[in-house]
Amino acid sequence: MDVTSAMAKMSMKQSAGGAGGVAAVCLICKESCSGFQPHSWRKACMACGCSTVDHAPGGDLEDDQRMGRLLADSPCSHLTAKVKGGGGLRMYKRNRMIVTNPVVSRKDPTFNTTTYDWAPAGLNQKLAMQYMELIPENQRPLSGTNGASERRRHLLSQLPVYDQDPMKCQSLASEEEISSMLLFVKHYKQEVLGVGEVALPGEGGALGDAAVQRMAKEAKDRRNSDKKDALERQDTGSTNSSVSSTTGSTNGTDESVKTEYRCTGCHGEVDKESPAVYAERAGYHSALWHPTCFVCSECGQGLVDLVYFWSNQKLLCGRHYCQTVWPRCSGCDELIFCQSFHSAKDGQTWHHHHYCCWKCGQNLETPCQH
Repeated sequence: MDVTSAMAKMSMKQSAGGAGGVAAVCLICKESCSGFQPHSWRKACMACGCSTVDHAPGGDLEDDQRMGRLLADSPCSHLTAKVKGGGGLRMYKRNRMIVTNPVVSRKDPTFNTTTYDWAPAGLNQKLAMQYMELIPENQRPLSGTNGASERRRHLLSQLPVYDQDPMKCQSLASEEEISSMLLFVKHYKQEVLGVGEVALPGEGGALGDAAVQRMAKEAKDRRNSDKKDALERQDTGSTNSSVSSTTGSTNGTDESVKTEYRCTGCHGEVDKESPAVYAERAGYHSALWHPTCFVCSECGQGLVDLVYFWSNQKLLCGRHYCQTVWPRCSGCDELIFCQSFHSAKDGQTWHHHHYCCWKCGQNLETPCQH
């Protein structure tokens, strides 16, 4: 997306910041909330004051579209698929898991079916179930449970749509600010963003080989696409396609000799028969985590759907990575891309026009009745 098209589309956005007017009941206030009433610029409900995340408007389709946009144009784009007729948009290929267990009884056999709203990709069901059993029960994304609801809330909180899409931002006031955001998003997609992979300890080499093959295929596809474009334009000049080479070599012999694996998070031993999480950006041979240790180093939350940001040798969720690079407004919760902003003594930052009471608009330096 270029700056001009972003400006044009932003001019047509809804005043509610993309909430779409969905009257979702607050997950915190429950019946005492009359339904989600979006504030004009604050990511909160006018009816109860709770966060938009606590109302969780939208659904699976919207979540998968948003995740597809995030992972597109990144090394994790293989986890997305093109939307037919979508003009290049991509949808997250979220891996759901359905487990069917027979019910033992003296009558005709029956079956219990359990659905997980998300499960690690590329695993057989046995290993996927081992992974789920290592996650605290209240965090397992079983469909219709609090665990599934928490997964969605973390998805909205850790990966705010307004940290990746200028169309969802209400505070970008100039082409310069939009350009800064687009460059920032492009950078973190290529250099920081990743999705963890689950495998048994010692299988990092196989994951690394698969990643190398995937990159080679993507590079070949890009070259073929470049050649096709050149022929269509009847361009007689040569096409210069640059392909990034992978750094580091895989050495399977080292892995076969290893007898002990240590978690990068807690430094405790990882059982050889227990699934672990690998992060490509951390290196398949130098780091792995217990499933419960694959968390944001800032907030301590488990990384939803294993989406991580690797920076300064640390795992971060999207929210906390972004605000290490750009300040975040304590009023509207969006990143601040303008040159001038308000910094409070407690370290909080604000857009100048958001440093006010969200109900009456009174500057926070002056006490008001709210």
